[in-house]
Amino acid sequence: MIISAVSQGLLYGILGLGIYLTFRILNFPDMTTEGSFPLGAAVTVTLINQQVHPLLATLAGMLVGCLAGLVTGLLYTKGKIPTILSGILVMTSANSIMLMVMGRANLGLLGKKTLVDLLPFSKDANFLVLGLVSVALVIACLIFFLHTRLGQAYIATGDNRDMAKSFGINTDGMEVMGLVVSNGIIALSGALIAQQDGYADVQKGIGIIVVGLASIIIGEVLYNNLTLLERLIAIVVGSILYWALITTILALGFNSNYLKIYSAIVLALCLIFPTLKAKFFKGVTLSR
Repeated sequence: MIISAVSQGLLYGILGLGIYLTFRILNFPDMTTEGSFPLGAAVTVTLINQQVHPLLATLAGMLVGCLAGLVTGLLYTKGKIPTILSGILVMTSANSIMLMVMGRANLGLLGKKTLVDLLPFSKDANFLVLGLVSVALVIACLIFFLHTRLGQAYIATGDNRDMAKSFGINTDGMEVMGLVVSNGIIALSGALIAQQDGYADVQKGIGIIVVGLASIIIGEVLYNNLTLLERLIAIVVGSILYWALITTILALGFNSNYLKIYSAIVLALCLIFPTLKAKFFKGVTLSR
């Protein structure tokens, strides 16, 4: 149970990292997440069923997520459609695209080789190694990107769009780029989780943004005054703790059909914790 919670937490931590790029850095409430996550899974599972190598299928799923982010970005920057509505339009369209791709509402991977099967260890260890390697690669790429001049321009756009524009930064381009990268990472998470679960489903994206936000919020509640690298790691740690908590709730006998409401309650508690802490525990500080 512990290994399952950790491996799931790692893969969903990638989802949190993707959401962090828009939700925290860019200050963009991107609802595309609920479309790009299952879309990445649907494309990956469909390609694996068509005998495509799992690695190539996973990259294809990630690319489709990038395209979803691109559409949202263009609707927002060029079409002048409000942020949330742009994401909702793409999220809604993704549902039909998934049905076109899979030909049905869900598609399994029974008897098909996935990335997990390519690793030489036991099944549980393979899930854990896949999660660790994937998280390490995503964090390394994000750290490299965000420390380049392009990445700094992206961060500046999120900090103060008008100021960044006055310095000659193409803020529209930065926002589109952020949505592309973010949704590519989110789709990667969906592709990996589909291979762990053994299936893809068009309904799997419903409420998934809550899971990603829970990872971010839990990491922020537990730690403060972090460097960029530490903050990205804290998001993954938050995801692992979130899934450990959810696993414990289910182990206590709660109905798994109500998983979404458990997630919402956990997130709500994390969001109100800073207020409760300031009101009732003024002398208590949480630090590393």
